[in-house]
Amino acid sequence: MKKLKTSSADMVAAARARIEEIETADLIAMVEDPDVVIVDIRDIRERQRTGAIPGSVHAPRGMIEFWVDPDSPYHKEVFAQEGKKYVFHCASGWRSALTVATLQDMGFEAAHLKEGFSTWAEKGGPVEPVEKT
Repeated sequence: MKKLKTSSADMVAAARARIEEIETADLIAMVEDPDVVIVDIRDIRERQRTGAIPGSVHAPRGMIEFWVDPDSPYHKEVFAQEGKKYVFHCASGWRSALTVATLQDMGFEAAHLKEGFSTWAEKGGPVEPVEKT
C-alpha cells in the first residue's frame, strides 16, 4: 500500500496542538456542573460494553457536524445551549480530538477529554450502565 500523505496519528497530533484538552481528574470534578455538557461520541456498542459517564449526551461520531449545525435538518437542540461548556470524549482521545478540531473549524467551541474514557473509571470517575436497545 502506498504511504499516506498524512497519517491518522499526525492528524490527531495536529488537532491536539490547537484544541483544549481536559485531564480526567478535572472532568470528574465537572460531572455535576450544570454548565458542562459531556458528549460521548463512542459507538453504542462501546457504551453498552463499558458504560457511560452519568448525564452524558450520546452523539455518534458520524453525526456530530450535522447535529451541531443549526442550519442542518439533523440539528439537535442540546448543542444550541448558550453559556455551556461542551466536552467531547471517545475511548482514547483520538476521535474526540479530531472531532473538536473539526467543530472549532465550524465555529463551535468545545474541548475534549485528553485520555478518553479508557482511564475514567480507574481514576474514580462515575460510570452508569447503558442498556442494550
